[in-house]
Amino acid sequence: MYAVIFKAIANKQDSDYSKMVKVMRELAFEKYNCQDFLAVQEGEQEVAISYWLDEDDIKRWHQDSQHSVAQQLGRDKWYKSYIVEVVEIKRRYSFS
Repeated sequence: MYAVIFKAIANKQDSDYSKMVKVMRELAFEKYNCQDFLAVQEGEQEVAISYWLDEDDIKRWHQDSQHSVAQQLGRDKWYKSYIVEVVEIKRRYSFS
């Protein structure tokens, strides 16, 4: 399993941002086999973590034309800066 960690410093996030986030989440789950997607924001800092079974799905998601538009809008309008990390999960355990 893999995780994509998106860490950003937010700029002005308008109603178009909220709509785009919804579309991108749906696309990730429906077309690219995303397993889970969590996001939190505190002040200007935003962190989103998505979970994937396959690294190829992450690559295809990154290259999707709709996602490319969202990325460009993010750079132009919604974020001051961001960093993306793709990590392989070596171990996982939980408590219920």
